[in-house]
Amino acid sequence: MKRNYDYIIIGGGIIGLSVAYNLSKKGANNILLLEKDFVGEGSTGKCAGGIRLQFSTDINIRFSILSRKIFDNFKEEFGVDPEFKKVGYLFLATEESELSIFEKNIALQRKFGIDVELLTQKEIKKRWPYLKTDDIKGGTFCAQDGYAGPHEVVQGYMRAIRRLKKVDIMQKEEVIGIDFKNNLWKVKTKKEYFNSPLVINCGGPYARNIANMAKINIPISPIRRQIFVTEPFDMIKGDIPLTIDLARGWYFRREGKGILMAGPQDEKESFNTTTDFEGMTYAAENGVYRVPIFSSCRFATSWAGLYEISPDSHAIMGEVEGNKGFYIAAGFSGHGFQHAPSAG
Repeated sequence: MKRNYDYIIIGGGIIGLSVAYNLSKKGANNILLLEKDFVGEGSTGKCAGGIRLQFSTDINIRFSILSRKIFDNFKEEFGVDPEFKKVGYLFLATEESELSIFEKNIALQRKFGIDVELLTQKEIKKRWPYLKTDDIKGGTFCAQDGYAGPHEVVQGYMRAIRRLKKVDIMQKEEVIGIDFKNNLWKVKTKKEYFNSPLVINCGGPYARNIANMAKINIPISPIRRQIFVTEPFDMIKGDIPLTIDLARGWYFRREGKGILMAGPQDEKESFNTTTDFEGMTYAAENGVYRVPIFSSCRFATSWAGLYEISPDSHAIMGEVEGNKGFYIAAGFSGHGFQHAPSAG
């Protein structure tokens, strides 16, 4: 059993895979990736796959622009079609205060050359007549936004990592302890132990727990978000943008032949990944309110995943001060899938 590595990555979600791939691509060797379950089956596999340029801060826009270049050329680089559907993101404002925020966001986005529209209530009603718009003050739309397939993207990274042959991936290998001695990090799992001068914590919603094993505190909270998908629904023809009702904290998009709707995001942290009746009611009531013809929908399936929320909803990245060789790449606050290509 090989025990000594130059790099140990903890977490086999999309962030961990991106880090592993980019280290390999830049010439690093002798890399170990540890995943407590199967790669891509945690938060990555349960996300909605959104990809957007419409962010409100400089750093997130930069993340998005760099990641977009990779998603646009994903099939050529990774050999897998990511199923990137550029249907656009439509943000809806129901308060004047929200519209003012949209205007400021657009000003920033346009400085980066992003083609984003500021829309009136009448324009929204004309372009998407299925929406209830009498309470809408306006909105924003970027046609280059959309969503991709988390499973396809994970498979692309796995294929590329295997091709480079520089990463050992160990699945069902949960980390239970981390110690630092003689300038090496000793990472213990339920079955083995491994040594490395450099550890990268890509544990997503579990990143805080992983850091705590090394006596490091990082402010990341696991927050459940539920998702519900309907049976086939054909009453809306053509593309449907990923539409976000900002005030309600609710969104929807097409999922196959059905409609994917957001359930609630919990206020309290937990590792709960089950859905419940209250969540289904939330999704249904918001859906029927904003899109009245959704009253004929019936939910067919549901799932819940975990956001990794940081205090400012921005990623925590880099070496931990005072802990040589211990790095963090976590806390993406719901944006990990779309920012993974650039984060790695």
